[in-house]
Amino acid sequence: MPSLFRFLAVVAILAGLTYAGMAALAYLVEPRTREITVSVPPERFHKQQR
Repeated sequence: MPSLFRFLAVVAILAGLTYAGMAALAYLVEPRTREITVSVPPERFHKQQR
């Protein structure tokens, strides 16, 4: 049984570190915003005839 508890403790610690890393990325990293312009060809607007 002690090896099972040790395994579960290691898994819980790894899960906690992963969760803490994701939370740190979500709260501390600010995304850079920029404008994007995409040209759409006129052929895309016309419905294709069958």
